[in-house]
This record gives sequence, C-alpha cells and structure tokens, in this order.
Amino acid sequence: MTLQIELNGVNKYYGAFHALKDINLAIEEGTFVALVGPSGCGKSTLLRSLAGLEKITTGDMKIAGQLMNNVPPRKRDVAMVFQSYALYPHMTVEENLTYSLRIRGVKKAEARKAAEEVAATTGLSHLMKRYPRELSGGQRQRVAMSRAIIRHPKAFLFDEPLSNLDAALRVHMRKEIRALHDRLHATSVYVTHDQIEAMTMADHVVVMRDGVIEQQGRPLDLYDKPANRFVAGFIGSPAMNFIPAIVGEGGLDAILDFGRTRARLPLATRLAPGLAVSVGIRPEHIRIVAAGEGAFDIPVGIVESTGSATYVTTATQPELTVVETGRGEVKSGDVIGLAIDPRQLHLFDAETGKRIEASPAMAASPPRLQLAERAR
Repeated sequence: MTLQIELNGVNKYYGAFHALKDINLAIEEGTFVALVGPSGCGKSTLLRSLAGLEKITTGDMKIAGQLMNNVPPRKRDVAMVFQSYALYPHMTVEENLTYSLRIRGVKKAEARKAAEEVAATTGLSHLMKRYPRELSGGQRQRVAMSRAIIRHPKAFLFDEPLSNLDAALRVHMRKEIRALHDRLHATSVYVTHDQIEAMTMADHVVVMRDGVIEQQGRPLDLYDKPANRFVAGFIGSPAMNFIPAIVGEGGLDAILDFGRTRARLPLATRLAPGLAVSVGIRPEHIRIVAAGEGAFDIPVGIVESTGSATYVTTATQPELTVVETGRGEVKSGDVIGLAIDPRQLHLFDAETGKRIEASPAMAASPPRLQLAERAR
C-alpha cells in the first residue's frame, strides 16, 4: 500500500510548552485513522498541523509523498471538517458546496453538476435550496462533509465533527461517516475524545497523552493488549478495573489489596515473587457466581440496570465494576463470588505502568482467601 501521510520526528512548541513530542506516524492510502485521547493531549494540534493551520517546529511531514513543512494550507490539498460545521450562513446548501470550485474557476454548470453528484451520495439532494439555519445538526454536518468531498482531496481531516450532536444522532452519523469513507476509499484522519467512536469507526487508532503517542494499532489489538495502564484504562467501556497487588511467594498468584482486606487471585503467568503490580480486569471479563464459588467473595455496593445489561459496583476500595448481560438478581448489600479467568487478566508494573509480559505457567489455583479476612 502507498503511504498517504508520513510524520517523522514531528515536534511542536508554543513558546516553552512542548505540545507534540517526537511524533512518528505512517498512514496508508485509504485508511481511516482515529486520533484519540483526553483533552489537551495534542490530537487537535496534530490535525491542525496536517492541515497547515499550525506550523510544526521540527521534523518532517509528508502528504502523498510531498514534503509539507512550509506549504501553505490552501496548497496541501486536504479538506477539514470542523466541529462547528463552518458553513456560510448567507449561502444555500448548493452554494456552500460549489464555493470552493467557483473560486478555483470551475464553470458554474460544471460546479452545479459536481454538487448534485455529491448531494446524491450524502442524501442532500432535497435540501439544495435551503440555508444552514433551516437545517438540523445532522444535515449541517452532512453539508460540511459534502463540501469536503466535492474537492476530491488527498486526505479528509475531521476535528471532533460529532461532538455537537445528541447521543442518538452521533451513533447514526458515525455509521454514515464510516459508510461514506468505504464508498470513497478516502484517507481519513479523525480526532475524537470518544473512544467508542474511535473503536467503531477506525481501521487504525492512535492513543495520545501529553503530546506523546502512547500506542497505535488496530482497535481490537489495543483492546486486547494495551501497552500500558493508561491505554488499558482509556480503551474499553466501561473502563478496566485496576487493583494494586503483590505477587505471591510462588510467583503464580497475586494478593489483591482492597485497603483493609486482601484477596488472592491465580495468575496465568509466573512473575517474580514480591513484585508490585496493578492487576487489570475488564468488567465484561468478570462473572458473578454464588458466594464461595468464585476466586473470592466481595460485597455489592450499587446495582444499575439498563434493561439489556446490569452494572454492579462493589462496596470496596478500589471499586470493581462488573457487567452482566440482561437483568441480574443481585442487590445492594449482597455478598457475591467473582469468577475470573486468569488468562483475561492484564498485569502492569506498579511503578512504570507498563504492561508486564511473561511466559505462560498455568498451575493449580492457590487456596481461596475470603475478602473479609483482615490483612496482616
């Protein structure tokens, strides 16, 4: 595959503030890439740098094989879709779509034909004579996307385009954007703080924090094998549970620390005895069983039901969240058992937060230790 976007050692400073730190990223032609991370992580700065709206301080940036470091935005041949739609309020939908073509000297009839073709693709044909004020939020966003499509750019850049929409419309629009991407076979870079959008829409996810790329790869690879505790906690909904622990004497079990109490959990890997770790367990990988039948017993704090799923939060510190399909019978105050497959655990170094890899060493489960037992 041909590389459409290449970033090599890119840094961006605002005075003394280091906004982007040695960014290396290669995006193949036709790929949908999501930049995701908390507010202030640098994802929008990176997108704006691709568009030429921000000038990088050091490093190289290439689009379609051409160096873009000093190329002005209008000559980069990329199209940006903004969060605020950025439509011209005094122009109709048709005029908004054809504007970029008209300023480049395209004949009026040719521009109108191009607008009609794009409108048919994005479902705007019946809205061509309306003004932005007469459109819904979803329709305005489709106009903004259509205005980008009509230019046939080398890349589409999306800056949190769905954040102004209500929840139901966001779900609908993300399907539309992905379907449109598949039809156009375009190269798309999509910024969002919503990891659900990133996981469901993107071919390739880039997780950022404090101007650094923490991890990048296919969505399910990040879900299954997060490189560190930050990525593990950011990818997945509800978020992964984390429990501080010490590896037991035999190296095949972890003693979980719930403050004034302890619980023991078998490991699928042999680790150094006494090693301080953070044990990560996804809510969907924990199974509720009768007290005495799981790895350990635990008291229930809060139970929330959505009808299709039940969310159980334990009355411990740290709290554990468990997701059950359907409507569970657990109530606040109950004591339940938790069944956990050791192969579903994620282990992170307590000091560095980095993922711990070790060779499989399954052994017989160590004796159960009730959560109610006092820590010595």
